[in-house]
Amino acid sequence: MRPITREWLAGLRQRVAASRRGPGPAGPAGSALPSAAAVAAERTILAAHLSLWIDYDLLPLLEERRASSVPEADASPAIVITTSPVGIKVVDETLAGDEPLRASVREQIVAVTEREYRDWTKANPDPDHLLHLNHWSWVKTSVPAARQREFAAYPLAAGEAFWLHRTGTTGCGAERRFCHLWRWNGASAALVRPFIAERVRRL
Repeated sequence: MRPITREWLAGLRQRVAASRRGPGPAGPAGSALPSAAAVAAERTILAAHLSLWIDYDLLPLLEERRASSVPEADASPAIVITTSPVGIKVVDETLAGDEPLRASVREQIVAVTEREYRDWTKANPDPDHLLHLNHWSWVKTSVPAARQREFAAYPLAAGEAFWLHRTGTTGCGAERRFCHLWRWNGASAALVRPFIAERVRRL
């Protein structure tokens, strides 16, 4: 990792640590906290995805990066994972063990919320991703009615709702965006269909 990349990553970590010591952001008026079962289901989805991504996708991405024809790009970039507060805990837990591959990239990875990432890159831009890769993984538990009409082939039972797991990576030479449809029944989540059309084009 180049010194400028280390400085960029260290600055992000310091900014995030300082902001998290203050009061957390207030949620929308009348918003309810998710149940323990919903948090556990979200954690399971994000943990399974993160383990697979680190073990099977990250190394090929870094190899692509090293083979890049862009000389200014750091071959050992910072890896910023944008996710939910639950996902941040999942990242920390996943990287805490002694598994060699995960240990080898631990110092390059930082997990932040989308807002934290936006605020940092607004003040410290890296628009061409010369210093970092961004991988995102989060679960949208409130699916707009306009999107739900797309899922007519998967009717919900009473008390069920759709969840969307959005994930992707940018900064490795080609953007990758995926979306997976889940069903939540108030107690557990089940995958309905992987790789549905992703409607979000810019995050």
